[in-house]
Amino acid sequence: MLLVGSNVGIGKSIVEFVPVPLFALLRFMIAMAVLWPLLRMSRLRRVKRGEWFNLFLQALFGTFGFTLLMLGGVQRTSAVAAGVITSTIPAVVALLSWLILKERPNGRALASIALAIVGVVVINLAHADRSSGGETSFAGNLMVLGAVCCESLYIILSRRLTQTLAPIDICAYTHLFGLLLMLPFGASALLDFDYRAVPLSVWTLVLWYGLSASIFSFWLWMKGIRHVPGSLAGVFSAVLPVAAASYGIAFLGERPTFAHGIALACVVTGIGLASLKVRRVPSATS
Repeated sequence: MLLVGSNVGIGKSIVEFVPVPLFALLRFMIAMAVLWPLLRMSRLRRVKRGEWFNLFLQALFGTFGFTLLMLGGVQRTSAVAAGVITSTIPAVVALLSWLILKERPNGRALASIALAIVGVVVINLAHADRSSGGETSFAGNLMVLGAVCCESLYIILSRRLTQTLAPIDICAYTHLFGLLLMLPFGASALLDFDYRAVPLSVWTLVLWYGLSASIFSFWLWMKGIRHVPGSLAGVFSAVLPVAAASYGIAFLGERPTFAHGIALACVVTGIGLASLKVRRVPSATS
């Protein structure tokens, strides 16, 4: 979650120099340069037709759609606001599971969804009260929220695939699809862009983002989730906005507002509430 949160701010630093389509394409190229050995024909033949369809949908939402919307969003809004909005992923997953999978949420999940909605509304109302040309943009916030919905759909779709495919294989296949989907958008910029105009430090961030967003954070999460209860894993999602805000304050000169604090408190409270274990009271007859 620290990597995911810091990548929100890192992405904002990069898109100030590199166009979003080009940066998105480079992210997938870097990831596939590392994951390419996993695409052996012997492995590919084991994937069933239905699994390929689900992998494509995961790539469409979780890699292609998420990347374009998130990078476009942070280009238009602050890292602090984007971090708070991104931290609503657990609540959006619960909401979409209710709407799509018909999984009825309990009272605490409903409260978490409600608090996440309040947090997003507070951020955007705060923007509406500010003068035009401010750092936070309603359009940017909306794009980040779209990225959250894409990532949540990715999580829902992955529930089925993780039963039959290894997580690292899912990562490789979805990033391959993501690369193919992104090529039409970034190919022209790849050929025409003046790479010398970008500082070396920014190219270092591009390399780090490609590795951390596609491989490191994915691997650490999958390894950790094996040893940590799901309820506790949800609590760690609260680290995401803290990491994003810390990067924005330390490296981008951003200053969180009171509205950001209220929104963050709502979202973190919702995550903690949904992650609490219900303590069962033993019956008097036992």
